[in-house]
Formats: sequence, C-alpha cells, structure tokens
Amino acid sequence: MIYEEKTIKSERIYEGNILNLRKDTVTVINGQSEREIVEHGGGAVIIAVTKDNKIVMVRQYRKAAGRVMLELPAGKRDGDEDFSVTAERELKEETGYTAGAMKFVSRMYTSPGYTEETLYIYLATDLTPGETDFDDNEALDIEEYPIDEAVSMVLSGKIEDGKSQAGILMANEILRR
Repeated sequence: MIYEEKTIKSERIYEGNILNLRKDTVTVINGQSEREIVEHGGGAVIIAVTKDNKIVMVRQYRKAAGRVMLELPAGKRDGDEDFSVTAERELKEETGYTAGAMKFVSRMYTSPGYTEETLYIYLATDLTPGETDFDDNEALDIEEYPIDEAVSMVLSGKIEDGKSQAGILMANEILRR
C-alpha cells in the first residue's frame, strides 16, 4: 500500500549559494517522521552529438567524489530561467559549441529520496564550434567519444556520473531509431 506523506511543518536548516537544506516533519503510516530535503533549483544536461556521431564530454575534478570524472556538459539553472536556455548557455560555456537543434529528451530526479533536484536532458545536434566561456572557478578538459565507445564506457563502469550514464544511453537509443 502506498501512503502519501503530508507535511506538518517545515524548517530551513541551511541556505547556500547552490542549495538549501530543510527538515520536514511528515505524516507516515504509523505516525510522524522527519525528512531532510535538499532544495536545488535544478539544471540542464546536454547530450551534444557532432556530425561524425561523437558525444562531447567534459572531464573535471569533482570534490564530492574526490576525483576527476568524465561527464556530459551540464549546469545549474540561473534563477527561473527556462531549462532550454540553461542547456544552450552551458553547452556554449563548457564546450564552445552552439547547437543548430536542441531537443528536449527527458527530465530526471537525481536522487528523490533526499533532494528535489531535477535535471532536464537535451539532445544537441548540428553543432557549430566556437570559444568556451568557463566560469571563473571551472577547470575542465573537453573530449569527444564515438557513441559506441561512450556506451561501452558506461556499461564497464568507466563513466560513473549518473546523469551522463542516463544521457548517453538515451542518446544511443534515440540515434539508432
């Protein structure tokens, strides 16, 4: 049986630049419980595919993981901007590419057990190269992989980032159809 939890009270514990943390007291099937929820404005993930069917990726150090990771270009939404605008901006900033076509693919919750964060995934094609415009604190390398190789890297565990795993597998299916 599914039981929809109702919020009794909500308390903001932390406010940050990227995320906030709140503690909600909720009804549960046998009384009350507490939920710690990370509030995040969401972001966009871009599956950028070149004319020769290579996926554009970025390699960067991720403090939370404690290592360098290979990922699809992505970034957080600025304020209430449309997620498609976020996708276009982040693609240009991180890779230098602009897309002649940007198609919405899917929306995903990154970890619905504790965060509201949603990512909107876009397929970018008809790419035109240009100059990157990294944020002041960004240091990353741009790499391109044939789709088959990127899929193999997902399946072998070489790509560990969840949004990138999902995006690569979606792109592979979409482009095969």
